Amino acid sequence: MTATIERVTANTPAAGTRERAVRYVLAGTRLALGWIFLWAFIDKLFGLGLATESKNAWINGGSPTKGFLTFGVAGPFQDLYAGIAGAAWADWLFMIGLAGIGVALLLGIGMRVAAVAGGLLLVLMWTAVLPPENNPFMDDHLIYAAVLAVLALVNAGDTWGLGRLWAKLPIVHRLPWLR
Repeated sequence: MTATIERVTANTPAAGTRERAVRYVLAGTRLALGWIFLWAFIDKLFGLGLATESKNAWINGGSPTKGFLTFGVAGPFQDLYAGIAGAAWADWLFMIGLAGIGVALLLGIGMRVAAVAGGLLLVLMWTAVLPPENNPFMDDHLIYAAVLAVLALVNAGDTWGLGRLWAKLPIVHRLPWLR
């Protein structure tokens, strides 16, 4: 009896409307999170004066990692992060990560790769400020990492994105982790 009720309920117009609404909310969340990553890249690249001053822009010879990893880090990993602050390899990895994750999320492609890379970057950023300022362990970096996982698991790139087209590519068929 319960299975019949669930089937009937799932096939009602309200269920279809709810599923569509969830897809749109998740697509909007994907776009917003993609913009957060891409904006961080653009601001650090050009120094638009919001988080990065023009004189510290990457194109002006500044380092996207030096300021934060030198002065903003606290906690048990402070020495580790201070040791890589301003290293060219760290700057390149950080900037490629920000741009790649942002573009993938905005386009809705490579959601699994973007979720893993973005989750890793966010967890590393979380470890840079342990313990968080306003909570014993939880902060927005961990929430964003969880949201990235959800977006990848539900194929959020298929709505308002190129996820369905991306999934049809031969290389994605051969390597499903690229989905």
